[in-house]
Amino acid sequence: MIFLAALSICTTLSAQYFPSKSQWDSKPAAQVGLNQSAIDDAVQFAMDNEYSGQKDLRLAILQGFSREPYHALQGPTKERGGPAGMIIKDGYVAASWGDTKRVDMTFSVTKSYLSTTAGLALDDGLIASVKDQVKGYVWDETFEGAHNAKITWEHLLQQTSDWSGALFGLYDWADRPDREGELDDWRYRKLNEPGSSYKYNDVRVNVLSYSLLNVWRKPLPQVLKERIMDPIGASTTWRWYGYKDSWINMDGQQMQVVSGGGHHGGGVFISTEDHARFGLLFARKGKWEDEQLISERWTEMIQTPASAYESYGYMWWLNKGPRSWEGLPDHLYYAAGFGGNFIVVDEQKDLVIVTRWLEPSQIGELVRKVYDSMN
Repeated sequence: MIFLAALSICTTLSAQYFPSKSQWDSKPAAQVGLNQSAIDDAVQFAMDNEYSGQKDLRLAILQGFSREPYHALQGPTKERGGPAGMIIKDGYVAASWGDTKRVDMTFSVTKSYLSTTAGLALDDGLIASVKDQVKGYVWDETFEGAHNAKITWEHLLQQTSDWSGALFGLYDWADRPDREGELDDWRYRKLNEPGSSYKYNDVRVNVLSYSLLNVWRKPLPQVLKERIMDPIGASTTWRWYGYKDSWINMDGQQMQVVSGGGHHGGGVFISTEDHARFGLLFARKGKWEDEQLISERWTEMIQTPASAYESYGYMWWLNKGPRSWEGLPDHLYYAAGFGGNFIVVDEQKDLVIVTRWLEPSQIGELVRKVYDSMN
């Protein structure tokens, strides 16, 4: 009986559908357990609630971060397209809308791709433990001083490091400063013990990118391409950029430290379909067909809530704590970026929802509509 049960499980797992590089099969919603009318309603909702910001993303970025001192565009941008998205159930395309092949900026969804290169470094033993202090791996001035020396990989991944300093001419305190106070208050603020306080901060995310480049000693886009994107059949159209002055000398070669978002331009530029493949990899706990591309352990670790902020994991958002979406399961997690870019993952339902240029305040309602289609 045990043998038969194990055989049944193996047969079920082997029967999971994965898209080939050239073909992604669709199925009517009803064939994957969804109500067609409810899915049609969700798609129409996404189309009707387009992000209200500028299509010229240079203007959208400058307007969105105008209160930050010294804010400027440092990396490339691209005029955005219209609403687009995909609903993937059991590996099949249950619905899609807009131009799913169009390459667009994806802003802070990039952080979840960056996190993945950290997971691969852990899998390969390049990082022994996320609890290690980063100064043991990056021994230049980046982590000098009593405060910065305490920072671990986990602190950087959970945005609880309170790293203090400047990177590529950008100051940590100038990124999303407090609503209260002015320049001197921000510049000479009291530092928080690493791990004790959460703060979303792109300069510190870029410190993680810089640190990972020091560990990998080759460009992070190359790592992502070879280890993740090529094996999952992603297109060759995606790009990952840094800033015009984020080049460093690494082992005698010039390499770019890529950014973890589009706050100053740059980040990952990618299609909806490639996002969906990436999301499906995580819905399948890091396994693509017969190959474990990233460890199942890592797909569990990224869902570890920061002790200082329950809604945030290892650069993935969790449906827990103050940022949770009402009426939706707490086991789902998601990548999120400026302008309404999202990849929602539910391992238990084998479900992925990708949406681009949705009014950000409407994401909870869109996801609820999809979940309502399963009732």
